[in-house]
Amino acid sequence: MLAIVCPGQGSQVPGFLQPWLEVPGVREHLEALSEVVGKDLIHLGTEADEETIKDTAVAQPLIVAAGLVAARALFGEDSSVLDSAIFAGHSVGEITASAISGALTEADAVVFVRERANAMAKAAAAVPTGMSAVLGGDEAAVRAHLDSLRLTPANANGGGQIVAAGTLEQLERLTDEPPERARVIPLKVAGAFHTSHMAPAVTVLEDLSTSLSPADPRSVLLSNFDGQPVASGSANLASLVAQVSRPVRWDACMETLLAQGVTGIIELPPAGTLVGLAKRGMKGVASLSVKSPEDLEAARAFAAEHTAPSEKEV
Repeated sequence: MLAIVCPGQGSQVPGFLQPWLEVPGVREHLEALSEVVGKDLIHLGTEADEETIKDTAVAQPLIVAAGLVAARALFGEDSSVLDSAIFAGHSVGEITASAISGALTEADAVVFVRERANAMAKAAAAVPTGMSAVLGGDEAAVRAHLDSLRLTPANANGGGQIVAAGTLEQLERLTDEPPERARVIPLKVAGAFHTSHMAPAVTVLEDLSTSLSPADPRSVLLSNFDGQPVASGSANLASLVAQVSRPVRWDACMETLLAQGVTGIIELPPAGTLVGLAKRGMKGVASLSVKSPEDLEAARAFAAEHTAPSEKEV
């Protein structure tokens, strides 16, 4: 069984979209997405520097756009794989997964990420906040330590990784006083995402959601909230709204993928982070990162290999 996963903020690197412009139709696709977002995604994905694409208002639509163009380049009009795959996305990647699975139209997904990104950037600007990865240590002890510093375990990523979020002052103290047997690595994000600091963005998205047209996903779509399949398109949209201020349980998503019998994982661009987590948290499951168009042929073969014969169109 195949899982298609979509990465979140922090996975982007300068110039990562450059090779994709050589794929027929990608430039036009990005131009159309740019019009909706109100930003030149081609420039941002090919020429902009690291500091520019770190900006929340830039990073989120750029990451979702990358996943959308890669999915179209990879699968085209062939729905046989998509109709049987399991979909999941980490944080903003959940919007990408929702669009590819059909739970949101591409147009609605791009409008949603545009408003999400702008609202979260505004919320992040209100108070200097950030996030740091905590690697290793006993999970219970790590969580207790974060609680003592009034930090939120915003991402439970599995494989011994928890991402802490809070004010820069709180995070500096975490760096100075790490949990026992753990390392602390500051992340290149501009706010304390998936915490109460993002509450103003939730209100914005609640208002937006009434104008969107969610649908039931074409196959299984997992929620970041608890790692379980969403019950309907409307439930998925409600989860996407609430997700902004509540922790991401990627560890639970990986547990569900294992329980569902997933044998292979394809990560869409900007790929690498989720495959890395899977190698630690889903040992024995094959994985493939689609980082450039050079990976497309191998990805198609990989998808075919991990789609059961009974699931394929005959």
